[in-house]
Amino acid sequence: MQSHFKFTKQQRNGILLLLVLIIGLQCAYFFIDFSSEEINVNTEELIAFEKEFDSLQAVKIGAQKPKIYPFNPNYITDFKGETLGLSTQEIDRLFAFRKKGEFINSPKQFQEVTQISDSLLNTIAPYFKFPDWVNKPAYNKVKKTAAKKTFNHSQKQDLNTATAKDLQTVYGVGAVYAKRIIRFRNSFPGGFVADIQLKDVYGLKPEVITNITQKFTVKTPRVIKKININTATVNDWVTVQHIDYELAHKIIEFKESQKGFKSVEELKKVNGFPVNKFEIIELYLQSENILNE
Repeated sequence: MQSHFKFTKQQRNGILLLLVLIIGLQCAYFFIDFSSEEINVNTEELIAFEKEFDSLQAVKIGAQKPKIYPFNPNYITDFKGETLGLSTQEIDRLFAFRKKGEFINSPKQFQEVTQISDSLLNTIAPYFKFPDWVNKPAYNKVKKTAAKKTFNHSQKQDLNTATAKDLQTVYGVGAVYAKRIIRFRNSFPGGFVADIQLKDVYGLKPEVITNITQKFTVKTPRVIKKININTATVNDWVTVQHIDYELAHKIIEFKESQKGFKSVEELKKVNGFPVNKFEIIELYLQSENILNE
């Protein structure tokens, strides 16, 4: 053991020097501050930077939100209502009100019907756009009077000669619907065959159609060649509204399988037949002697 602890004078000096260095470094670690110099922060500039950053964040968030364009609150869809922030119950209340044939004429009435909060109303009300008859009391009075007045056949105007301006006297018909009706009518050489064809005008509500037919009716119907459903060919069938070549072939196949139609009502049994358009299709069909071939 002694041999392990015997050192020369040089070795002892080296060990002593090492111990001094270790102790010196330990003292330096504890007593000397090695931290960097303190950074001076300009508080005013920092606050200005934070405000600018927050404003840019607000602009970015605002740009990501869906834009709201002016709209008539009477015709809000489920999707539109959810986008605006209405709950399902609030949207259902609006639909129930509209089913009665009633119209909302002010933001206050919209809140009464839907029961939305004041904060939501204040957000969306600036985008409400009502037709002229709401914003002009005198015009509104004329519209409502016209809607309630009853006309007999001789007093009604011809729907095939009515102008867009004439149609706008009907309660619920604005410039857009009036032009749409005229455009649809003019797509047929000779115009409408019957009032029922108004159902094919895109977006026209049943209650508005009722208002129109109280004052207008087809007095000069377009002349059409009616077809016998038991003798009509494919080319005959495709001249009828809402019937294409595929449906025409199905009708003829069904007729052959049944050995002829006994009534026009049997067309409803054909696979794919547009039952909701039957009244319009029936305008083109012979209602008598259909069994005569």
